[in-house]
Amino acid sequence: MKIVIAADHAGFDLKESLKGYISQLGYEVVDLGTHSTDAVDYPDVAQSLGEAIVAGQGERGVLICGSGVGANVAANKIPGIRAAICHDTYSAAQGVEHDDMNVLTLGGRVIGVEVGKSLVEAFLSAEFSGDERHLRRLNKIKAIEASYTGSKQDG
Repeated sequence: MKIVIAADHAGFDLKESLKGYISQLGYEVVDLGTHSTDAVDYPDVAQSLGEAIVAGQGERGVLICGSGVGANVAANKIPGIRAAICHDTYSAAQGVEHDDMNVLTLGGRVIGVEVGKSLVEAFLSAEFSGDERHLRRLNKIKAIEASYTGSKQDG
């Protein structure tokens, strides 16, 4: 599985630590930057990552900003992105299993590297259950999105 990772300047250090760990777990990593601690705007980073996921450049994404909040809000504006900020392993796994979450958003100023590794591992090892109740709910989410974007529901 290909994993897209991106961060703003506040998430740069955590991104750098996590991308090596993701590779160690056996995933291919696509690093969209930023590539330094020079200030960048988190909406730009979130848009790049979201568009890469939608375009099929990766199956899932890990997105990091200072708190995780701004990048999460921005990523969820992109049709087809289901991002959630998670700072516990239960939510990181359950978000995939029940909600087909495709982007894990983290706060680089909120969590440390070891917690980040645990969250990424929980997120990447989880799979959407496909249970009828979860499919029904996912299709309702897609219908809400389609009603605002004019796109067709694919599920």
